[in-house]
Amino acid sequence: MATTAEPISPSNTKLGWIGTGVMGSSMCSHLLKAGYTVTVFTRTQSKAQSLLSMGAHWVDSPRSVAAQSDFVFSIVGYPSDVRHVILDPTTGALSGLRPGGVLVDMTTSDPSLAAEIHAAANSAGCFSVDAPVSGGDRGARSASLSIFTGGEQSVVTRLTPLFDLLGRVYYMGGPGKGQFCKLGNQVTIASTMVGLCEGLIFAHKAGLDLSSYLNAISTGAAGSKSLDLYGARILDRDFEAGFYVNHFVKDLGICLRECQNMGLALPGLALAQQLYLSLKAHGEGDLGTQALVLALERLNNISLDPTKSDSKVEKEV
Repeated sequence: MATTAEPISPSNTKLGWIGTGVMGSSMCSHLLKAGYTVTVFTRTQSKAQSLLSMGAHWVDSPRSVAAQSDFVFSIVGYPSDVRHVILDPTTGALSGLRPGGVLVDMTTSDPSLAAEIHAAANSAGCFSVDAPVSGGDRGARSASLSIFTGGEQSVVTRLTPLFDLLGRVYYMGGPGKGQFCKLGNQVTIASTMVGLCEGLIFAHKAGLDLSSYLNAISTGAAGSKSLDLYGARILDRDFEAGFYVNHFVKDLGICLRECQNMGLALPGLALAQQLYLSLKAHGEGDLGTQALVLALERLNNISLDPTKSDSKVEKEV
């Protein structure tokens, strides 16, 4: 391992990676391309095949990952998964990490769990940083993610050479503050996605050409990252997940619980969560967040699909 005074580099640092889903696989690939030795774990080995073909080494538990690594990154689905892969006393990463090692959880999770992991790591002579990301699958592929970090600033600074391979890092404060920043990010995105989809529904009903409409508003005050990432996908009926509805519902649920703890009323957040829940109820939880338009189409008994007229939708319903 690099000493605290020695910059991190492929020659002195071994990395571990837990979770190779839509985001994790692309993120880990950047570390491999930079020349780092990376040990990976995922519940289904075949899902790590692309990384293994790039030179990564697969092991059968998070503990085994940590035993061979100086820094262990994780990006999994739910807080329960985070707790299992990091804190499980038998198979968790912390149980295999050497003193001085660093855990970096990039999952969107509970701020309280981030603080718990930080305390457990400190007790074991290790370090922990919460570092959830924003930017979706495209940001992961292009290494242009926003990375929100919480923990000791000196540890985050030390990690910067690695974070720079994934995107741009922002230090938000102590343990859990990275998670709080990501939750605020999700609150903002939730209402932005509702606005994007409602605008499309309105423009369609008004008889506008939707491609021209999106092009027109994208350069004005209505322009947004969500519009840039998802506007064309919605028109193309491309609902493949860059970020799963199921995971967004999880994130918004965490936001609402934190709001309750803070005594906050955020009605836009609550409305968005209900609309996304309706997608889950229709079996659409594995679609991307841009599938929100489907809920609004059903609500208004219309379709933006150019192969369907609104009259056909009415007959189908």
